[in-house]
Amino acid sequence: MEDMEARTPLSLSPLAERTTPMALDDGSQPRPHFLPPALRAPFEGRTWREFGYLLLSLPISAVLFGYAMATIALGAGLLVTFLGVPVLAVGLAGCRGFGMLERARARGLLGLDVPDPAPARGAKSGLMSWVGAVLKSGVSWRHLLYAILHFPWAVFAFVVSLSFSAVGWALFSYPLWHWVFPSHLDQSGIAIYSDGTGDGFFLDTPFEIAATAVVGLVLVLFCPWLIRGLATVDRLLVMGLLGPSRLATRVSELESDRGVVVDTAAADLRRIERDLHDGAQARLVALAMDLGLAKEKLAEDPEAAARMVGEAHGEVKTALQELRDLARGIHPAVLTDRGLDAALSAIASRCTVPVTVEVDLPCRPAAAIEGIAYFTVSELLQNVSKHARASRAMVEVWQTQDRLLLQVTDDGRGGADATAGSGLAGLAERLDAVDGILVIDSPAGGPTTVTAELPWRG
Repeated sequence: MEDMEARTPLSLSPLAERTTPMALDDGSQPRPHFLPPALRAPFEGRTWREFGYLLLSLPISAVLFGYAMATIALGAGLLVTFLGVPVLAVGLAGCRGFGMLERARARGLLGLDVPDPAPARGAKSGLMSWVGAVLKSGVSWRHLLYAILHFPWAVFAFVVSLSFSAVGWALFSYPLWHWVFPSHLDQSGIAIYSDGTGDGFFLDTPFEIAATAVVGLVLVLFCPWLIRGLATVDRLLVMGLLGPSRLATRVSELESDRGVVVDTAAADLRRIERDLHDGAQARLVALAMDLGLAKEKLAEDPEAAARMVGEAHGEVKTALQELRDLARGIHPAVLTDRGLDAALSAIASRCTVPVTVEVDLPCRPAAAIEGIAYFTVSELLQNVSKHARASRAMVEVWQTQDRLLLQVTDDGRGGADATAGSGLAGLAERLDAVDGILVIDSPAGGPTTVTAELPWRG
């Protein structure tokens, strides 16, 4: 276990989608490779798909660049008439159409899934409303910028990738086709220097032929990484200019998170209603009936009435305990009064395995974040009790910069699964609704470490 001072918040790559890592309990592993990455890269499908993407970019970007420049120039020239604005809108709409093609091409060849931006819709129906929506849309102008910027880059990437690839494979295979020079070209080999009269420096000795093949091999092995670097620039262009804006993406995330919060709140209300109906309410109804019977027997059989009152007293205690448990499940009083340290210690005392709790917080976070942290640890410790078959567990809570981190570790059997439909998947969704992250490390055989990261809001 790392020291408190050495802990750092979890980090996710900005190019990757937010996901919840999970361990597979079936022990499946990627198929092992017998060659190191540097040797197998020239033959991998990814290399050839990215190379194909770079080659296709030149003709596609040339057409897109020509279309964009022609329509924008025509629209700008016609601005003195009423036709200029609609022509500009048509040009921008065409660029958005090309953007759909580019996103599909990036999805198929680069493995990059960029969401489609929201279509341009006017506030009212009609041509001019649509024209205004297209011209006011930042997405339309970013597609135009892509059409202008991508063409020179596509020319550069096409020339560099094709040149390195062709030269590399040609030099690497030079021992196989060296015979072409003396047989058909009337020279002994590749001419490094020639004065045109037959004198010069030619690669024709066995050593020079072998050295040429070695240089070609170096280029062949380097070319896939060059192609990946060039394709990375294309990925950045597609993501930055052809996807939805950051504001639109954030709005979509908030709408999704709001749905999760609403569904969670509705599920909690149904749970409270069910617990009240099946628990305390049923006991109170039975208590009222018992007291009624005791009242009837009070005059004729005081002893029986006293026994019934005693039983009713026990039912009252049970009903009170159920109401306390229910209130604790809504929001425990110890959390409000004494904070996370005491509240988590109370949860740990009810766990079926020994639990060590360490809380290192300079101050209390916001009540909402504190409540989410409490119920997250509560649910994780319930999983430890029900499924882990552990002999001990540990809960650690600390703050790093502007993040609150929770970590629950047990020495159980492992194999925790966060696939859709499981309790851990629901927990990850609830954390995601407040910009939190849930990371699960649970190899088969254990141990299991579940780390939750929440925003710190003091």
